[in-house]
Amino acid sequence: PSRTFHGNNRLLTSQIISYYDSINQCKKELPEYFNFASDVLDEWARLEKDGRKPANPAFWWVNEEGEEVKWSFQELGSLSRKAANVLSEACGLQRGDRVVAVLPRVPEWWLLNVACIRAGIVFIPGTSQLTAKDILYRLQASKAKCFITSDTLAPAVESVLRGSQFLTSKLIVGQRSRDGWLNLKELL
Repeated sequence: PSRTFHGNNRLLTSQIISYYDSINQCKKELPEYFNFASDVLDEWARLEKDGRKPANPAFWWVNEEGEEVKWSFQELGSLSRKAANVLSEACGLQRGDRVVAVLPRVPEWWLLNVACIRAGIVFIPGTSQLTAKDILYRLQASKAKCFITSDTLAPAVESVLRGSQFLTSKLIVGQRSRDGWLNLKELL
């Protein structure tokens, strides 16, 4: 049985299964290169802008205090392009480089995830409950060139920096600046 998702008949379960079946049976041509950010999110933004798709939030975040962040597809596209530029230019990252992100689930977590997809950078998420020893292990195992975290978690990262030979940049998500760290909000 199929059902609609938020009243949108395009996303019927049977249609999704049918689409994947056609791919498995080699009836659909798969693109040589696929990028979710540009091929899906940017396309939805264009459809909304052209009036061919109703305007819906692409991202809607609410915290425990009731504060909201709501981005349209166009806003998410624009912000993720800016964040991808921060990663590429200010952080000096290239396609295939790895980024470890240890953040609480704040809007920037999703923004940076989409930015990494857009730029071809490998996004490695980590829980904010990691200890300094856990952080060092992830840095060494992943050979990450950039570490992204909040201002409250930065001291744990700083305590193990000597053990990471690949790290070239550190990006902080928060209101406060920190010596030796780039600040995402300032760079956006």
